[in-house]
Amino acid sequence: MKIYISFVYLFFSTIAFTQNAQISKIDSIVNSKIGNSDPALFVGVVKDGKIIYQKAKGVLSLQHNVKATVNSVSNIASTAKQFTALMILKLSIEEKLDLEDDIRKYLPSFYPNVKEKIRIRHLLNHTSGIRDFYDLMSIQQNPWWRREGLDNKDALELLEKQEDLGFKPGSRYMYSNSGYTILTKIIEEASGEEFHKYSKNFFENMGMKSTQFLEDYMYVIPNQSLPYSDWGDGVWQQYPMITNLFGDGFLFTSIKDQMVFEQAVQNANYNNNRLLIESQQPIKNSEIKTYGFGLELENRLYRKAVHHSGGTGSYHSQMVRFPDDKLTVFVMSSNSKIWSGYIADEIAKEFLSPAKIQKKYDEELNEALALTSNEIVGQYKSEGEYLIRIIKKNNALFWRNGNNNPIELIKETNTIYRKKRSPKNKVGFFEDKMISFYDNGKTYKYEKIAYEKPTLADLESYEGHYFSRELDVEFELFLNDKYELYISRDEWKKDRKVEVLNRNELLVNDYILKIERDQFNRVTEILLTTNRVLNNRFIKKSNLKFQPKIKTENGSINVTTIGSRKGNSSQILLTKNYENGNEIWSQQFGGKSYDKASSILATDDGYLIIGSTSSYGKGNYDMFVIKTDKKGKKVWQNTYGGFYNEYGYSAEKTKNGYIIKGTIQNCTSNSDVFNRTCTTNVWFVTIDKKGKELSNKVLEEIEI
Repeated sequence: MKIYISFVYLFFSTIAFTQNAQISKIDSIVNSKIGNSDPALFVGVVKDGKIIYQKAKGVLSLQHNVKATVNSVSNIASTAKQFTALMILKLSIEEKLDLEDDIRKYLPSFYPNVKEKIRIRHLLNHTSGIRDFYDLMSIQQNPWWRREGLDNKDALELLEKQEDLGFKPGSRYMYSNSGYTILTKIIEEASGEEFHKYSKNFFENMGMKSTQFLEDYMYVIPNQSLPYSDWGDGVWQQYPMITNLFGDGFLFTSIKDQMVFEQAVQNANYNNNRLLIESQQPIKNSEIKTYGFGLELENRLYRKAVHHSGGTGSYHSQMVRFPDDKLTVFVMSSNSKIWSGYIADEIAKEFLSPAKIQKKYDEELNEALALTSNEIVGQYKSEGEYLIRIIKKNNALFWRNGNNNPIELIKETNTIYRKKRSPKNKVGFFEDKMISFYDNGKTYKYEKIAYEKPTLADLESYEGHYFSRELDVEFELFLNDKYELYISRDEWKKDRKVEVLNRNELLVNDYILKIERDQFNRVTEILLTTNRVLNNRFIKKSNLKFQPKIKTENGSINVTTIGSRKGNSSQILLTKNYENGNEIWSQQFGGKSYDKASSILATDDGYLIIGSTSSYGKGNYDMFVIKTDKKGKKVWQNTYGGFYNEYGYSAEKTKNGYIIKGTIQNCTSNSDVFNRTCTTNVWFVTIDKKGKELSNKVLEEIEI
């Protein structure tokens, strides 16, 4: 019996000694990161269902030297997403909503043009295709952190203007804060309570009495840790936080509250807590298994892990759970000179036994081909439409992602390369693709795309003004006198040079511009991709400028409008002139009323005159087109339009005829001219070579 008691005593003494050593080591790690008078750092550890460590170091306010405690609160940014997701899961368990519900059940005005279902679970794990509103605001050149008082209502109003998605729901993963902002509104609709009231009760029931989502940045939050940054000059500056956002982040919590929650998560199976058990698993029916209820589910430190990080301004946090080891580490700080993620991993390693790492690359690495550098050079595109260029410089190969600095590829064998300073990342090349390999078996595949060198005509076709209705943003592409492409925006002090990657893709800063064309191979749209937003649609504004003159070998052809002596009519005058302006010949066209010329287009066998007429046609003014031979003799004429006013401005050749560009008018009444409302839209009419109308298209509304 004495032997047994001695063994038990020795066993628990050993555990206590080991744990004390681990706690001492954590203290050393914490003390090595900041000083007692630096902005605060908070650390907590739960092991085997018990809170074994919680500590605060540093100060809440540098101005007043207020010491941080375990009851002090800090902003954990995106690590808060798990709690918004928990509220959704709770409402699902209570059958107040279904994760398969289309979000438009709760927000019917959102994305009316999207036919596919955008399910609640798509928002939870970032597979919805909804673009990140922070990056949308950056495209507007008015980033979120500048907008004093910016709140969820503002973000939702911007998202409500979006007409389409970056990709089909469920087809891929793209982290987007927008999903969690929308979830706060769904919580309100499903629960019948305002979000802050609902979340307050939720946290109180969890025993987290110091935890709350931001409501107003001007409100006093007791025991708040203020955010500070040192931009490298040794001077601390308080980071201004002037927005009122919540749900995707902006949760203020204490390390004490987080330890209460993490203890509950570790003991969820023992307590049969369905909510917490399900929250740690992949979402049912999900297309991906690597992200769940506001949580990343990929391995960390070569172990099964559930984790998430967050960062906004000078605030940052890291939560990591190792379920098989019954270990959780939580770190948060208001000090931008350190990073919670590194600290959390460093602490976790003190508790984890050395991992049995099986470094194994995918077998396809052995199938890479021994290609020459010239065969390797080119452009490669990922499944997510990201463009990677392999370039050659001074006989060395480089990997270049967008406008990022090129990374040299070091040749290890005849078939295998690695990125410089990333020895674990191997790259193999194949006949029509390249693959990036990692020692955990992961691969990223890139398809090689055929390079289409843009012609001068292509460069000229890019020129024009492009507009996004969804963002109320416009830019212009233009060529300088050296035929270099530039982009201009009113918000920019200086125009920026555009890199032409190939015929269909342009690059400027971190913007990828994808060219979209119509059936006549004309540039009609540009899809802009940057960061967490894909395929923002910018429509090319129609060019309705007059083109009344074309050059010939020894002069010019001109078209103009001439009025009658009495001023009650006008006709179209076509003239051929020498270089000095003297007339070679002339022709007149028109009827008894007003006929007006806008442009002339050279054809293979003559000329096409575009204008408007009230002498012929159905309405007040109709679009008017006259075809002549090379001597100006009329071959045919035709009108296009209805009851109101249609005007012709210019024309373009097509394979089978022409597109006539102009405008079309529509009014609410044919007779009440004083009270009716009229609108004018851009109008394209497609005709064959004999003037027969093939189709027409009404485009954007314009102001006259």
